[in-house]
Amino acid sequence: MAWRGIIFDLDGVICFTDQYHYQAWKELADRENIYFDEAVNNRLRGISRMDSLEIILERSRKSYTDREKEALAEWKNRRYRELLGNMTERDLPEEVRTTLDGLRAKGCKLAIGSSSKNAKFILSRIGLAGCFDAVSDGTDITRSKPDPEVFLKAAERLELEPSECLVVEDALAGIDAAVAGGFGSAGLGEAAGHPQVTCPLKSIRDLLQVL
Repeated sequence: MAWRGIIFDLDGVICFTDQYHYQAWKELADRENIYFDEAVNNRLRGISRMDSLEIILERSRKSYTDREKEALAEWKNRRYRELLGNMTERDLPEEVRTTLDGLRAKGCKLAIGSSSKNAKFILSRIGLAGCFDAVSDGTDITRSKPDPEVFLKAAERLELEPSECLVVEDALAGIDAAVAGGFGSAGLGEAAGHPQVTCPLKSIRDLLQVL
């Protein structure tokens, strides 16, 4: 298949912000006296902020109103953005930069499809503002992965059909979303082991061979 568009998840694919997410959620959980560890954190990968908060609150002995939940999510986001302020272009892996350049040279359209509402801010911090033909992120959607909405919007902005696009993901929920939307999929990390992944990858550089 000659893929015309490549849609990248952001966290865990283009750059790595897991440590900042973990620190911000951990600080929030500690403030609320809720148990939080890496196992809980792993359940949050690839899903929206409010869905993540609901998972964390599963362990709380307290009930929260919708307004209180919104306040907690906003606190987490403020803290997360403070931490993201530490990111620079040095946080962009060289293999990612060279892969993007190689895909562009092959004539591929490039997009971001991320549930994060901070995607554009992160791209600016790591020197990729304006690098992509389209960005679809958490500010554009009402349903997070495994719903394909974020990828469908990215394909629409690329003016391509889902069947013409390859989604690059590191989370199982992301591959589920790609399959549900009719996209091809390339998996990194745990996503490479998804039973329905189109192209399992050992490294993002492998995309240049796939295409």
